[in-house]
Amino acid sequence: MNRAFSPSEVIPSGSSVQDPSGDIRRAYARRTIRASLICLSGVLLLALLSVFAVSLGANDISLLQAIQILLGPVLPANLFAEVSVLQEKVVMQLRLPRITMALVGGAGLSVAGVMMQGITRNPLVSPFTVGLSPAAAFGAALAILLGALQMPELGTYMMVGGAFASSMLCAGIVLGIAGLSGISATTIILAGIGLTYLFSAFTATLQFVATQEQLAAIVHWTFGSLNAASWDEVGFSAVMLAIAAPIFWRMAWALNAMAAGEETAASLGYNLKRVRLVTALLSVLITACIIAFTGVIGFIGLVSPHIARMMIGNDHRWLVPFSMIVGAFLLLVADTIGRSLFSPAVIPVGIVVAYVGVPLFVHLILRQRRRAMQ
Repeated sequence: MNRAFSPSEVIPSGSSVQDPSGDIRRAYARRTIRASLICLSGVLLLALLSVFAVSLGANDISLLQAIQILLGPVLPANLFAEVSVLQEKVVMQLRLPRITMALVGGAGLSVAGVMMQGITRNPLVSPFTVGLSPAAAFGAALAILLGALQMPELGTYMMVGGAFASSMLCAGIVLGIAGLSGISATTIILAGIGLTYLFSAFTATLQFVATQEQLAAIVHWTFGSLNAASWDEVGFSAVMLAIAAPIFWRMAWALNAMAAGEETAASLGYNLKRVRLVTALLSVLITACIIAFTGVIGFIGLVSPHIARMMIGNDHRWLVPFSMIVGAFLLLVADTIGRSLFSPAVIPVGIVVAYVGVPLFVHLILRQRRRAMQ
């Protein structure tokens, strides 16, 4: 004769039933807290580094004097240290625009790299590998050959305008080719690689026919530098980043779904063509705007997303903001080292960033491998 069993007979007293959904919620909460703490720590470290960078340079300014200058509008006069007019001008007109441009530029290039890697599902994609940086170098080189060096008033604007226009032309060609074939990730990558070689050849041709003075200017621009950063350039780049960053963050769920496969993302209702088009267009605009002012800085957009991903994981809701922190940190460290190591000589940041970023990148890779083997 069959009979129903009571819960006390099926589950011995003192035992507990595991709730899978409860475990998932707790794991999610722990991960959220961890990611929040990592981002908060990154912001605090970045703020401290920025204040420290203000005090470094050819002119002697102590850390307390730098704090006094930065917090002057909200502090009583000379609360921390005596500050001269010259020191205040050096900080506010020379160092602070440069440091702010490093923060904005590093954040913008890094988040552009994250988004382009996300929509192509390829870890080797960056603003440099899709041709934007070589195209900007060609535009600047062409402006130099057209007489930018002979026009002190308009020369800088010619170079910036040429770099930006050439980058946008490259982006238009890449997106146009991709659009003809359905905005596929493979097409974006292949078109970018092809245009990288094409614009590099264009730039090499201009270098071949340039004079010694023009050649030196072209080569110096391709190094990447923050020497000429101004508040106007910082403001323009910051506005572009402020517009794009919230849109990128809203794309996080779509990119997370795409990481699981295009079929999965499509089944969840995401329009992959629109996601790729909007993301690629905004990434291109940010990259073109930054490198038009700073010159070619190709390493940030490639390595910063990987460093951020190793530290915080693949969830784009956290990867997008944290990659901006990592990119800003890496570019600021590189620029600070470049302008203080052999002061008063300044090493271009495009060179230093490779020396700083590669060892850090290799260290994180080896550390992640050791953790995986444990």
